Amino acid sequence: MTMCWAFLLIEALLLVEINVGLLKRNKVKFEESELEVISIRTMAEETLGEWGGALATVTYVFLGYTSMIAYISKSGEILCHLINLPESVLGFLFTSLFTILISVGGTKAIDQVNQWLTALMIGLLVAIEVLIILYGGWSGDEGSSDWGEVPPAIPVLIFSLVYHDLAPAVLCAYLEGDLKRIRASVLIGGLVPLLALLVWDAIAFGLSSQVDHVADPVELLLRSVKWSGVSYMVQAFSLLAVGTSLIGTLLSFFEFLKEQLNNLDLQPYVYTRSIYSSSQLRLRTWWRRNNLGFTAIAIAAAPPLLVSTTIPDAFYAATDIAGGYCMTILYGILPPAMAWAMLNSEGQDSEMMISRARPALLSVGLVACAIVALQILQDFSMSHS
Repeated sequence: MTMCWAFLLIEALLLVEINVGLLKRNKVKFEESELEVISIRTMAEETLGEWGGALATVTYVFLGYTSMIAYISKSGEILCHLINLPESVLGFLFTSLFTILISVGGTKAIDQVNQWLTALMIGLLVAIEVLIILYGGWSGDEGSSDWGEVPPAIPVLIFSLVYHDLAPAVLCAYLEGDLKRIRASVLIGGLVPLLALLVWDAIAFGLSSQVDHVADPVELLLRSVKWSGVSYMVQAFSLLAVGTSLIGTLLSFFEFLKEQLNNLDLQPYVYTRSIYSSSQLRLRTWWRRNNLGFTAIAIAAAPPLLVSTTIPDAFYAATDIAGGYCMTILYGILPPAMAWAMLNSEGQDSEMMISRARPALLSVGLVACAIVALQILQDFSMSHS
């Protein structure tokens, strides 16, 4: 797990350096009212050319939808244990709440909400883990290791630890290209899920060592702690974990789609502006400013809501696709390729520490290619078994 986290951290720092480099090259001016976002599609297109932009676009859209499907499906499943309604209805309502908040409140409002939800999630996690430790459910090294189970777990680990959808798309613009602050945010933010997963794994090993057969650690936890409130704590933590992940994915996907829609609509506006009167131009500008966001959020949220509502148990399939293919290509293969191309075209920049290290770029790129190849082999063997 720590090796997977270190790999993803290097990739995230690469994305940050590329994004900040493009912000400087394009002389982006940061305005308080609206973020000037450079999406990963733009990053790939400006460094690798049109083919890179096309690959990033297709992969990112597929990733956005599969991740959203996974989160919507899981949120409905969790809420179903608390509220006696169908999972599809609960997942729809849960996602619609955040969709409305992003479209109406904007980045600043959703950032405040996400901070509060994250703080509450961490508090619940600490409380749950303290309870488990008090009841003897802790083990740092018990249990046997089966390295054959590692490859199938890689997509889940990547899906759990990836935060790269926010790093280039929102974080660099939100912190106005301040590379030191961005690096610190990426490092500290990445440590939170790592520590949570490490402690949870130690707890799961301790609980599973108490039984002779494989069992769900959550079920073992509920059996070990004889207090009914712990069940609600676990469900609340799970829902907060899904909710904060959903916010990040939805926000970054929303910003990505808004940029693409703005680019599509820009050229007709430029070429035909001379035929409009001043009042028509003002109306057109108002329409673009206020409805572009609503269109982007509808495109981002509607298809995964439809799929998760009509296809039950979509969580695991969506997780494997998103983690094994989309995230690995987008945040594993493309970043070192973009950094390599940027280094060839622009030379060395003293601030770009990782992007200048060609051995590091080659190493992480090969690791990402190996993960995708391994996932293809696993899927191929499963389809013929």
